[in-house]
Amino acid sequence: MNHFEYRGGALCCEDVKLADIADAVGTPAYVYSTATLERHYDVFRSAFAPRDVLVAFAVKANANIAVLATLARKGAGADTVSQGEIERALKAGVPPDKIIFSGVGKTEAELAFAVQTGVHQINVESIAELETLARIAWALKKKPAIAIRVNPDVGAGGHEKISTGKGDAKFGVSPEQALALYARATDDKNLDSKGLAVHIGSQIRDLSPLEAAFRVMRSLAEKLRGEGIAIERLDLGGGLGVPYFNEPDPPAPAEYAAMVERVFAGFDIKLSFEPGRMIAANAGVLIARVVRLQDRPRPIVVLDAAMNDLIRPAIYDAYHGIKPARETNAPKQAYDVVGPICETGDTFTRNRMLPPLEEGDLVAFMTAGAYGAVMASTYNARALVPEVLVRGDRFELVRRRWEVAEQLTLEKLPPWLEEA
Repeated sequence: MNHFEYRGGALCCEDVKLADIADAVGTPAYVYSTATLERHYDVFRSAFAPRDVLVAFAVKANANIAVLATLARKGAGADTVSQGEIERALKAGVPPDKIIFSGVGKTEAELAFAVQTGVHQINVESIAELETLARIAWALKKKPAIAIRVNPDVGAGGHEKISTGKGDAKFGVSPEQALALYARATDDKNLDSKGLAVHIGSQIRDLSPLEAAFRVMRSLAEKLRGEGIAIERLDLGGGLGVPYFNEPDPPAPAEYAAMVERVFAGFDIKLSFEPGRMIAANAGVLIARVVRLQDRPRPIVVLDAAMNDLIRPAIYDAYHGIKPARETNAPKQAYDVVGPICETGDTFTRNRMLPPLEEGDLVAFMTAGAYGAVMASTYNARALVPEVLVRGDRFELVRRRWEVAEQLTLEKLPPWLEEA
């Protein structure tokens, strides 16, 4: 469910017309619904009741401070993969003891920052990282909580580029290595071994690979306890898919939670989850205007939004519903929808059936709240897209457009060119 719907012929975000937002902040721009963010968090969290679980929102899905703060006030933690994401989570009010730090390439500086911050846990992905972390912890006289990330050799996800659990993926260690690594960490006086972690992919629409991975995790935890090694928590990652309006709906959070309860029935262990897309995707849209139409056998709609603003179609062949800001019952026709960037890849969709469009019309890319603004760039020297948060009948610009003139202030000529 989302809170973007037509009212009186105008597409609205909650009680605000998208056309009013476009007039106020310009286009292209991302618009997020507070009500949708809150509802999705509540639905996911309550699905596990009465079990007390940590829901750590995946910051990589949407790193806007206002979005993170909205979820933090609901009780969400944060799943992070860089020092920058940890800093954003802290700025948004996420308590350090609800922050998980993952990633295969954590630098020594990032690990030290996480240790000093006192995050909930650091998910270790290799023996080399474990040794580095132990050395840093010893130097800082801290004892960070850690989990070993397991690669269960279970592939899943909506695209090969977002499948992370196969044996040849760069993430984590094999189940056998995880047991040895966890035992080694338990013996290290500088580390506080807490559990194991797993994440097998994103946009998963079938619960069976998730269940297979979770059964591996239970088995590993049982083996550790059978050897007298304490383990108190499992981080089961994220990945539950969302509807992009061109496919059947994925399993609901209630179905997902029921599967989790089935896997861990009778097993006393704390669980955490890292949903991102499931909470944020349908909570956001990208609004854009039609710059012009090119007269072809199949008309081409050129928008002021481009692949630098929404890159998912270019790199994942991702589908996003497109709705005009003004409701119409006019017969649909086939269009190609593109952006202005000098790349053929700057094509959002081909042969899409849409209502008739004209120059100046406002449209919205649906399900754009995850991996949209956070992946945006300034390619082709374009301004960085702004973000807007709506709550009821109010809206606020929560990240202003980063204009080219501001970007240029970060650059300078070397002396030899200044002197020429």
